[in-house]
Amino acid sequence: MSSLSRMEALGCRPSFASYACLMEALGNCGRTLEAESLLLEMLSLGFRPGARLFNILLRGFLRKGSLGLANIVLAAMEDLNVRRDRESYEILLGYYVNAGRLEDTWSLVNEMRLRGFQLSSFIYGKVIGLYRDNGMWKKGMGIVREIREMGMVLDKHIYNAVIDTFGKHGELGEALEVFERMKQEGVRPDVMTWNSLIRWHCKAGDLSSALELFSEMQEQGLYPDPKIFSTLISRLAEEGKWDLLEKNFESMRCRGYGESGTIYAVLVDIFGHYGKYRDAEECVSALKSEGLQLSASLCCVLANAYAQQCCWKTHGGSFYLPPYERKWYLS
Repeated sequence: MSSLSRMEALGCRPSFASYACLMEALGNCGRTLEAESLLLEMLSLGFRPGARLFNILLRGFLRKGSLGLANIVLAAMEDLNVRRDRESYEILLGYYVNAGRLEDTWSLVNEMRLRGFQLSSFIYGKVIGLYRDNGMWKKGMGIVREIREMGMVLDKHIYNAVIDTFGKHGELGEALEVFERMKQEGVRPDVMTWNSLIRWHCKAGDLSSALELFSEMQEQGLYPDPKIFSTLISRLAEEGKWDLLEKNFESMRCRGYGESGTIYAVLVDIFGHYGKYRDAEECVSALKSEGLQLSASLCCVLANAYAQQCCWKTHGGSFYLPPYERKWYLS
């Protein structure tokens, strides 16, 4: 921006391409209002920006939840006869779906069809997810039938949306059937696929199936995110299956799972919650023996575990750890 100011002070103007690059950089940094000022400057100089530059503003405003400003951008595009392209529609769809605006989403999909845009798997996946979140999963499955009738190949986005939809509404058998079909058709399940199956089986109380899926996932060289792991071991702890809990953690550790610190923090929290103070302490010792740093969040988790086990003391109204614990806490 300083270079632009110096150029203007010398009576020079950047080229269209320079303006476009600068706008894109500002948009990526979230400086949408400055990007908007550049667009207005371009228009005043007689440049005629296309949909790509308007999309920068559209994405920036919607990312901040400013639908009113986004609508002004759309109105400006219409006034300048700049037609929306596929990216424009996908930006809008992403916002509408995340905001749960079902009618607006479907209206936009119909508009795309009228304009001759072939809907991508990204869009179909978004729409299926929206139906799922609004309790209209059967309509979502109707879209899947429509996709098949069109001869469109189901890809990872659509399969994940369908599996998650079935899982959320307790149709676990159907979710697993789709999962098997996905593999048969050569579409490799990703972390999102496995996370979804494990999460919904845990929620349904089918812990044995969740553990089988968890093991199979690891055999494929994939690992769940910490939230899913936390859900799984929480259920194991609720049922008192501490041996299975430790066995699955060891399996992850031996396979070289890269987020050991996060997983140890989850274990410390679970052990502390259920009064297994010594196990929480062993987690910290194991963490340090592997050369991993004790983060502030882990220290807070462990302090909470100690507190729940009444292994804390107060002095003058303030909290402090006993000498042994204080030694590592302050190191």
